[in-house]
Amino acid sequence: MSNEKILICLPDTGLAQLLERTALGPAGYHIVQVTDPATLKAQVHSESPDLIILGENLPAGSEASPAQALEIGSTLLKRDPSLAIIFIPSNHSEELALQALRTGFMDYLHPPVRTGELVQAVRRAIQRRRDLLGWTRREVQRNTRSLAKKLDGLEELQKISHAISASLDLDSVLKAVVDAAVELTGAEEGSLLLLDEASGELYVRAARNFQEDFVRTFRVPVQDTLAGKALNSRKPVILDEKTPQKIMTSYLVHSLIYVPLIVQERAIGVLGVDHRQIGQPFSGTHLTLVAALADHAAIAIENARAFARSELARSKLETILKRIKDAIIILDPDRRLVLINPSAREAFGIGDQEYTGRQLEDIFQNNDLLELLSDAHQTSPYRGEITLEDGRVLNTQATPISEVGLVITMQDITHLKELDRIKSDFVNTVSHDLRSPLTAILGYVELFDRVGPVNAQQKEFIRRVEASVQNITALINDLLDLGRIEAGFDSRKEFVPLPAVIHFIIESLRPRALEKSQRLELELPAQMPLVLGNPVRLKQMLSNLVGNAIKYTPVGGYIHLSAQHQGDQVILRVYDNGPGIPPSDQPYIFDKFYRASNILPETPGTGLGLAIVKSIVENHMGRIWVDSAPERGTTFTIVLPAADHEF
Repeated sequence: MSNEKILICLPDTGLAQLLERTALGPAGYHIVQVTDPATLKAQVHSESPDLIILGENLPAGSEASPAQALEIGSTLLKRDPSLAIIFIPSNHSEELALQALRTGFMDYLHPPVRTGELVQAVRRAIQRRRDLLGWTRREVQRNTRSLAKKLDGLEELQKISHAISASLDLDSVLKAVVDAAVELTGAEEGSLLLLDEASGELYVRAARNFQEDFVRTFRVPVQDTLAGKALNSRKPVILDEKTPQKIMTSYLVHSLIYVPLIVQERAIGVLGVDHRQIGQPFSGTHLTLVAALADHAAIAIENARAFARSELARSKLETILKRIKDAIIILDPDRRLVLINPSAREAFGIGDQEYTGRQLEDIFQNNDLLELLSDAHQTSPYRGEITLEDGRVLNTQATPISEVGLVITMQDITHLKELDRIKSDFVNTVSHDLRSPLTAILGYVELFDRVGPVNAQQKEFIRRVEASVQNITALINDLLDLGRIEAGFDSRKEFVPLPAVIHFIIESLRPRALEKSQRLELELPAQMPLVLGNPVRLKQMLSNLVGNAIKYTPVGGYIHLSAQHQGDQVILRVYDNGPGIPPSDQPYIFDKFYRASNILPETPGTGLGLAIVKSIVENHMGRIWVDSAPERGTTFTIVLPAADHEF
C-alpha cells in the first residue's frame, strides 16, 4: 500500500466519490475530498498532499470557468513547483489541454474518465513528483557540499591571513600557504617558486609532497616554461590535458595551476598546484582559491622583506649609536625617555638599567641638563653647555622633531674650554705686559719734535708709528676687557635705568654721525623697567653696536636705536641701512677677530667689538642675534631680563 495523500476537488461530488471507491481507494491512496478552492488551498498548506485532482470547483454562486481553475492551479504551483496536479475539466478541448500542460499540470484527463486510465495517470504523476523531489534533494546536497567546500576555503584563507598578521616567520607562513593550496584544490603536489634576480631562474621556496633533494636542487628558467609564462604575463596559467605534459625536463603532469605573486605591480614568483596522475581537472573555484592564497603569500613575503629591512636599519642605527662618541638622548613629546646611548649613560653615571618610558626628571639629576630642557615649548633647536660632576663640559644641542619628540646631542668640549682658558690667560698676560712698553714708545715718539726739527717725511713716519701704537693699544684694551668679562670680574651689578644709558650713548656718538651726514634717531617708550646690570658694560655694549652702525653705514645713511618692554623682558634694537652682512658671514660675526668679508681693508677695527658685546649680553643673562641682508641693512636685537621696577 502506497498510502500517498490525494486531494480531490471536483464540481461533481458523485464523481469524486466514485473515483475514491472504485479506483483510488482500492489502489491504496488516502483520499481527501474538498468542495471549494478556499478549502483546497488550506488543505494544501496544512496537509502537503502528494497529488491534487482538480476540476472546475468554484465558490458557491459563481459560474464554473476552466480559466479560473487554471489560475488556482498556477497559484498552487508557484508556492510548490513539485506539486503534482491532474486536471479533469467538465468539457474537453484541445486548447484547454494545451493550456493545462503549459500551466504546469502533470496530466490532463477528459471525461468520461476510465478507472484504469485514472490510476495510471495518478501513478505517473506521483512518480514524477518523487523524481522531482529526489533531484531537488540531490541538488541541495550537491550545492551544500559545494558551499561547504567554499566555506572551508574561506576559513582556510582566514587562517592564512591570521598567520600572516600574527607571524613574521616567512618559512612557516609560506609552508602554510602551499599546504592550504594542496588541501583546498585536492592537488597531489604544491610549490611556491620565487625569482632569483641574480640568475633569472625560479627556485622552490616552499613545497608539499616533493622530495627534499628535488626541492633543494630544482631550478626553473623563466623562458619557455609555464611558470615563467605566469611570471612574465602576471596572469594565471591553467593546464588540463588527458596526456601528461612536460612542464620541465624534471617531471610530467596531467593538470596544473600557476598563479603569479604580485608585489607593487612586480611579479616576484609563482604559486602552483598539480596532478601527476590522471584525476579531476582543476576548476575555476580552484583557480580563485589559489589566486587568493598567492595574494596572501605575496603579502607575507613583502611583510617579511619590510621587516628585514627595518631590522637591518635598526641594527645599523643601534650600532652607530653604541659606537658614536657623542652622547645622545631622545625624549618623546611627554619628556619620557625613548633612547639613550652608552656615551650618555657613561657621562651621567647611569648604569645598564632599563629606563625607557620614564620621565626625564626621574633619570637625570644634572641641574644644567634639567635647566636647559626646562622649556618644553621650544620649537627650534637651542644650545647650551652642561658641566658634569667630574668637571667635563658638554656642548649640548636640543632639537625638537615633529612626531618624535626631542633629540639631545652632546659633544665633550672640555679640552676646547681648557685651550680657550689657556689662550685667554696667555693673551691677558701678553696684553698686560705689552702696555708698558707701548706707553713708553708712544711717549718717546711724542718727544721727537721737541728735541730738534724734523722734516715732512719724518713727521709722516712719526704719525704712522703713533697710529700703529694706538691701534695696538686699542686691541690690547679690548682683549683685556674681553678677558675680564669672560672671567666674571664684573660680577657686581646694580639697578640701571636704560634710558639714561641710551641717551648718554646717543649724545656722545652724535658728532661722529654728523661728520658723515647720517641721521641718528632714538625711539623710547614713556616708561621702562630697570635692568640689573653693570652700567659701564651696558654703555660699552651699546657704544660698540651704535659705533659699528655709524662706522659701516655710508655717508648720508640712517641709524635707528629703539627700546621696548614686553612682559619680563627689555628689547633693544639697533638698525642701520648700510651694506648689510653676507649670509655666509652671519654665523661667525660674534667670534673673536672675525670681520665680515664685505668690509673694506682700510676700515679700522680689531674684530673684537661684537665678541665683547655678546659676552656682555650673556653676562647679563640675555640673548643677541642679527638679521641682515646685503644692501638691505642690518638689525641687531638684544633681549635682557627686566627688573621688577620701572623708571
